[in-house]
Amino acid sequence: MKDIKKINGGVTAAKGFYASGAEAGIKYQNRADMALVVSKPAAEAAGVFTKNVVKAAPVIWDQAIISSGVKINAVVLNSGNANACTGKEGDRINLVMAGSVAEELGKADIFEREQDIEAETILTASTGVIGQQIKEEAVIWGAKKLCEALSPEKEAGTAAAAAIMTTDTVSKECAVQIEIDGKLVTIGGMSKGSGMIHPDMATMLSVITTDAVIEKELLQEILSQDVKDSFNMISVDRDTSTNDTCILLANGTAGNTEIKKDSKEAAFFAEALSYVTKTLAKKMASDAEGATKLIEVCVVNAKTKEEAVLLSKSVIASPLVKTAVFGSDANWGRIMCALGYSGVDFDQRLVDLTVSSANKSIVLAENGLGTDYSEEEATELLSGESVTILCDMKSGKKNAAAWGCDLTYDYVKINGDYRS
Repeated sequence: MKDIKKINGGVTAAKGFYASGAEAGIKYQNRADMALVVSKPAAEAAGVFTKNVVKAAPVIWDQAIISSGVKINAVVLNSGNANACTGKEGDRINLVMAGSVAEELGKADIFEREQDIEAETILTASTGVIGQQIKEEAVIWGAKKLCEALSPEKEAGTAAAAAIMTTDTVSKECAVQIEIDGKLVTIGGMSKGSGMIHPDMATMLSVITTDAVIEKELLQEILSQDVKDSFNMISVDRDTSTNDTCILLANGTAGNTEIKKDSKEAAFFAEALSYVTKTLAKKMASDAEGATKLIEVCVVNAKTKEEAVLLSKSVIASPLVKTAVFGSDANWGRIMCALGYSGVDFDQRLVDLTVSSANKSIVLAENGLGTDYSEEEATELLSGESVTILCDMKSGKKNAAAWGCDLTYDYVKINGDYRS
């Protein structure tokens, strides 16, 4: 990570960004359930969204706004209710949420005088139970409280990250700094997600902010490419959400020379963004519903990048692999099986499988056949909090990594009574 400095913070780490969290009473009692991220000045925006045919009202709203090219003043998010499968009433409530924030933000203390802010410059995001309507008075009240609490401080970003949690047990933030054209550029982000995680676009909910000056088209291109190796490479339960949303805002306050396509500065920015998104992705995987272990699957020496991705995601998504890791059972046949049904054609007689944890590793299979490893040592190794499964295909030079977690009794318990 040469010349990329990790710093404390999240969405308020970059200059010109404010955030807040508030208790609106959408579902939960005595906890924040709405969050706001504001850019001053308005920011260029890029986004990636769920490919699920069933899309929540905020997803449809955001896609239209981002494609229009308008600059964005804020992103408002709520937890506890997905506003998905809610019909015209859901669309109306989503507009109320955006409009209420626009109205209250125009009067906020961060401006020297009252501003005229349009609802179409406010992006929205929701997470929670599908098929239930959000109460209008809750989002109106929440918008007022959010705009009153706006702050550029680190704690404000943390409050926003906490407000979007559902079954998450910890909030998730990351921030880095790099130097471009002699100017300090910061990228910070937050995300939430612990269940219904098998992205086919980006992540569950994530907002990433940067003060970089960068071409809008390039911003979208970099984000779209980035999620292929970060958020798209995590899986908890093989369910792709109706609400998956990742927003990247760039307000240009760093003052660097504009980052342009195919430049070394663009590559450097993409590398820094990748550090943030992969960190957030791993945090979500390790905090999955009921999880006790983070699992990383590394596929190396595949024929193509596409095949490496398919192989790694097949293993990380396998319920049988997940339950074996939960039970600290070195059942390597399940790994081979998951590789085999991935859709990739490979020679099983070449494959080596290795598991590692805490700087210890054991080769479970060589050339497709089991080794004389110690079951006791393998069980002890698999009992660690983080387990890596290395699959060497020995058929090419392309690699990929995916992240997930074990599948536990608590996952079933949590999802058995999720609505209660």
